[in-house]
Amino acid sequence: MSSHRHRIPMSLDYIEIPVTDMAAATAFYGVAFGWQFTPYGDAYAGIRTAAEAGDDEAGGLALTDAVTRGGPLVLLYSDDLDATVTAVTDAGGQVVNGPYEFPGGRRFHFLDPSGNELGVWAER
Repeated sequence: MSSHRHRIPMSLDYIEIPVTDMAAATAFYGVAFGWQFTPYGDAYAGIRTAAEAGDDEAGGLALTDAVTRGGPLVLLYSDDLDATVTAVTDAGGQVVNGPYEFPGGRRFHFLDPSGNELGVWAER
């Protein structure tokens, strides 16, 4: 079973993404980003980090009745932004902004199957 060990004071430590359909969410994030999950019942799944990061948990998917856009924006990093755009759309995500240039590189925003808006960025 995965654990959570980051514990860096005053640093972002764990993110929970609300989802309205756990099966659709785990399928989408698994296909789009290769994420793996630790199920904790029907209403929660821990998001496991990559093996090179220690197979820890970086967050979770939490089942909810509805999702409201407009909260904090979660940004993911990609080594190949164009390939990630394709992976997101092939997995059923909807690109809602970009890709576009910004001072640190390029990024785009997308909606997941529950309606959450997330972003992905890459260096130039």
